[in-house]
Amino acid sequence: MNISGNTILITGGTSGIGLAFAEEFIKNNNTVIITGRRQERLDAIKKKFPNIIIKYSDVANNSERLGLANWAEENYPRLNIFINNAGIQLTTDLTHPADIKRISLEVETNFIAPTHLASLFTPIVAKNNDAAIINITSGLAFVPIAFMPVYCATKAAMHSLTLSLRHQLKKLGVKVFEIAPPAVDTELGHDRRTDKSQSHGGIPVAEFIEGAMNAIKNDQLEAPIGMAIGLKAKGDTLFEQINSQF
Repeated sequence: MNISGNTILITGGTSGIGLAFAEEFIKNNNTVIITGRRQERLDAIKKKFPNIIIKYSDVANNSERLGLANWAEENYPRLNIFINNAGIQLTTDLTHPADIKRISLEVETNFIAPTHLASLFTPIVAKNNDAAIINITSGLAFVPIAFMPVYCATKAAMHSLTLSLRHQLKKLGVKVFEIAPPAVDTELGHDRRTDKSQSHGGIPVAEFIEGAMNAIKNDQLEAPIGMAIGLKAKGDTLFEQINSQF
C-alpha cells in the first residue's frame, strides 16, 4: 500500500500510538486528521505540527461519532484511510460486583465505537483509491491478562470483527488491516497507576511504529508486532504462564 499522498483520519490521536502514527504519516507527505477528547492536547499538537488537522470528538458518544463522519465527508471527501485507534484500558475485579459504568465505558470505547465508526467511514473511504480501514487491536486479543478482562475481551472482539469486516469490504476494494501491538511504552492503562505520569512500559513507540508502517506498506493485513507475534502463535499455552504471576 502506498504510504504517501493519502488523507488519513486517526481516532485517539493526541498521545501514544495514535500520535506516533500521525507524526509518521506527516513525514510521508500525507494529509493527517487526528481526533481526541482533550482539546488542550489537540491545540498543543497543532502548534507543534501546523499542517495537522485537529477535531475534537469523543468516540464513546454516539452523536459525536455521527457528527465526526458527517464533518469528515463534507470537509475531506478525499479521505481514504481511517484508523480505529482510540481506546481505554481499565482493570476489573470480577470477584466482586463490578462497576457497570466502567464496564460500559470500556466496551463502548473499545468495541462499539470502532464497530460503528468502521460502518460510518467505509462509504467515505470506499469512494477513493487506496482505501483502507486500519483497526488497532492488541496482542492481548490472543492471550488475555486476567486482571483486565474487559479490555482483553474487547480486543478479542475487535480481532473477530476485523476478520468479518475484511470479508465484507473485499468486494468494495477496501483493505482492512489489523495491527496488534505488544505492550508499548505509552500512557495507556494510567487508570490503574498511582503516578499518572508513569508510562505503560513495553517497547518504544518508535519501534512499534516502524513495524506497523512496514506492515501497512507491504499489505500485511493481519500484523501482530513484536511480542504479539508469539502471543498469537502460542495463545493457549502462554495464558497460564502469563497469568500465574497475577
